[in-house]
Amino acid sequence: MIQNGKMTNKTFIPPSKTTSFATSLLQSASLSAEHAAVISSALTLADLRGVDTHGLNRLPGYLVRIKTGALNPNPSFKFNAKTPVCALLDAQNTFGFLAAHAAVEYACGVAETYGVGIVGVKNSGHYGMAATYLLQAFERGMGCMAFTNASRSMPAWGSKEALLGTSPFAVGLPPGSKERAKGGRGWVLDMSPAVVARGKIRKAARHGESIPEGWALDATGSPTTDPNAALADGAVVLPIGGPKGSGLAMMMDIFGGLLTGASFAGDVNDQYKVADQPQGVGHWFMVFRPDVFLDGGDNGSEGMEEYKLRMDKLFDRVRNSEKAAGVQRIYTSGEIEDEVEKNRREEGIPFTSSEIDTLNRIAEEWGSQERLP
Repeated sequence: MIQNGKMTNKTFIPPSKTTSFATSLLQSASLSAEHAAVISSALTLADLRGVDTHGLNRLPGYLVRIKTGALNPNPSFKFNAKTPVCALLDAQNTFGFLAAHAAVEYACGVAETYGVGIVGVKNSGHYGMAATYLLQAFERGMGCMAFTNASRSMPAWGSKEALLGTSPFAVGLPPGSKERAKGGRGWVLDMSPAVVARGKIRKAARHGESIPEGWALDATGSPTTDPNAALADGAVVLPIGGPKGSGLAMMMDIFGGLLTGASFAGDVNDQYKVADQPQGVGHWFMVFRPDVFLDGGDNGSEGMEEYKLRMDKLFDRVRNSEKAAGVQRIYTSGEIEDEVEKNRREEGIPFTSSEIDTLNRIAEEWGSQERLP
């Protein structure tokens, strides 16, 4: 196929098709239509924004966990309100997507009344792209912080033992008026405390590609460019910024695991290595009104209007600041993903033939009638 004037060996599939494919497959795996739609939308959104490591290609692994009983496909959520603004959700060992989506919706409702809503989640699973929940809050005009912990894969600084997770740190704010008018999603910081997320290493292994030196150490503690060696027992990925990345990973474990009653300190199960047991993941969400401290400007604007004007000012000044040598453009966090999403909504999401074959084979095994082209 030719895309943007270049030949590519990938097939570009409309997001509507990937969403309907995933929804059908998940319903064949006994999920309700509502729950299947939440997960399929999240997977497609990750692919749309170029976070292919957290998109549709994750489906086979999730389905294995349903088959083994490690994932509960039909939770019945009940929030335990601890204070007017804080609640705890027992995810009942279901998909992290479902627990996180429900938690953010609950927190948004609380924040509309009190200015802030905080929800801790325990007994959950992998929740995909963390930015999903920031963007969900943006739809309600809210800012959001989304923390989660993860299974062992990274050492504490100074150690060679995998103990901490590559748990993403995510915080975001909805766009100002100028940004919204041009289709921007807002300020979205979604980052791993590791040099690289393990999903990128798995993607390289799936495609038969090498990884850059400096991403990971093999089981002997030596640098490796072999993704399979980087994923083997005893191998570790490295923290970004040395002790800084290690500290961020501990923060995610504290908020996501320690404070919520979820597994922590290396006890979260690896969904790829322990396929027959729940993961015990924990999440922590804080949703807040971005205008809560703003009374409005001298021009008579209300607090939310003042917030939007101030965001526009910040984005303008960052993007228009003097560029360093060789830099063509300055981006704000999430802006590149916004542009990828816009292009992929128009041109489709790229998949290799082997990825399509694998997903269609899984659909056939589970009795789903949908197929990817």
